[in-house]
Amino acid sequence: MEPATINDNGRQAEVRRANQGLLSALGLFSTTMFVAGAVIGSGIFRKPGVMAGQIGSPALLLTVWVLAGAVTLIGALVNAEVAAMIPEAGGQYVFFDRMYGSFWAYLYGWATFAIIKCGAIAGLTYVFAESAARFVPLPELSGAAALWTFHLPYVGDITPLANLGVKGVAAALIALLTLINYLGIRYGSVVQNIFTVAKIASLLAIVLLAFLAPDAGRAANLDAPSLSIHPRGLALWAALAATLQGAFWAYDGWNDVTYVAGEIKNPQRNLPRGLILGMAIVIAAYLSVNLAYAYVLPIDAMAASKLVAADVAARCFHDGGKWIALAVMISTFGAANSNILSAARVYFSMARRGVFPGFLGAAHPRFHSPAASLLLQGAWSVALLFSGTFDTITDTLIFVAWIFYAAGAYGVIVLRRKEPETPRPYRVPGYPILPALFTVFALTFLVLTIYSDVSGYRTAAAAGKPAIINSAFGTLLVLLGTPIYLFYKWRKCRLTV
Repeated sequence: MEPATINDNGRQAEVRRANQGLLSALGLFSTTMFVAGAVIGSGIFRKPGVMAGQIGSPALLLTVWVLAGAVTLIGALVNAEVAAMIPEAGGQYVFFDRMYGSFWAYLYGWATFAIIKCGAIAGLTYVFAESAARFVPLPELSGAAALWTFHLPYVGDITPLANLGVKGVAAALIALLTLINYLGIRYGSVVQNIFTVAKIASLLAIVLLAFLAPDAGRAANLDAPSLSIHPRGLALWAALAATLQGAFWAYDGWNDVTYVAGEIKNPQRNLPRGLILGMAIVIAAYLSVNLAYAYVLPIDAMAASKLVAADVAARCFHDGGKWIALAVMISTFGAANSNILSAARVYFSMARRGVFPGFLGAAHPRFHSPAASLLLQGAWSVALLFSGTFDTITDTLIFVAWIFYAAGAYGVIVLRRKEPETPRPYRVPGYPILPALFTVFALTFLVLTIYSDVSGYRTAAAAGKPAIINSAFGTLLVLLGTPIYLFYKWRKCRLTV
């Protein structure tokens, strides 16, 4: 037998061991809906108002959405090569192990747990609860109790008791979705498909209402700049970085499907196709919706809006705001479900490789789900929920996520050099230009984000407001995982002596 064949057979055996106990149940449609459902969540409803207040120009705002969509699609194309090549549960954690070794793989897996995915779960359920408050008043603390903060050196202020009613509902939703996915991927994927179709339909409805409702908007809004927001020079670059953070939060989740690669039917074919088809649907939906927002609302009205979609709908028909709040609840419910379903597979894979507690690597004997990983993930997501505000959580996780997106894109080049003979069912077009382009853009974005974070912290601190450097907070959470890795490496070495 040829050495290459032996190596290939060894890789296939490794994949089977990694996926042991899990059930292959996702076809191309479910995979595509998983991608779209993981991405379309709260960002497209919640972030445009914040972004409008940062950039002050409808033309620049739409440009940011186009740029973020194009960069994300490049990232999906690049990631698809490795995903088809390594169809194991755990996704990018497994990819980083092959690219850079066990420590960097562990850091990614720990970051996924510490902030990237648990933070996304917290953020999505937070917006669900905010929207639910439009229908049912939620109790909140007032006065000094609501404003209580504690300070982390070099990071900033944490406000755990602010918006307590919203956080309570969000915590209950995390518990519910964790239970659904505990019962198995079939239940989780059915929920995912239903809610993804519903959220795409709701976005289409917003676009149709905006352009068909009489006197709802006007074309002049598309190029009329803000009367008061005019960033220039370095402030403009900081504003662009901040708006990109918002757009990237809305586009985030495009790589989640790689975490459940071990549960996809014919993953070498369906995984890259589902990834690309899902992102094409998302980008088309986002650009259409943002065009509708800008058509209906002047940029200053958008900047003053907490939930742009609701204000747009209110201008189109009576009680439109409540209908959009319901659409947001549907969207965030589905997105939170996809994050809970997928991310637990990362800790499951880490445990099976001996760098996380071993019990997290056990599949439930009846439900074939990573049950213990799901429960731990739910508990930490609730803890993050109480760590700060929605924008603090999402901006922090986006900074950390893009560190690893940059490493993942460059890792395609690394694997081409390390494993030139490994079969690649899908190859990224334009290699090595696209992986290099994505890596350079990601690094530039990270530098601009740090500048924007520090500037925002200084401004808030000077005004006497609670403030936090999101990039520093995220970096601290990631580095806290290093002693855990060293402990498991030490224990492994001790057991093998």
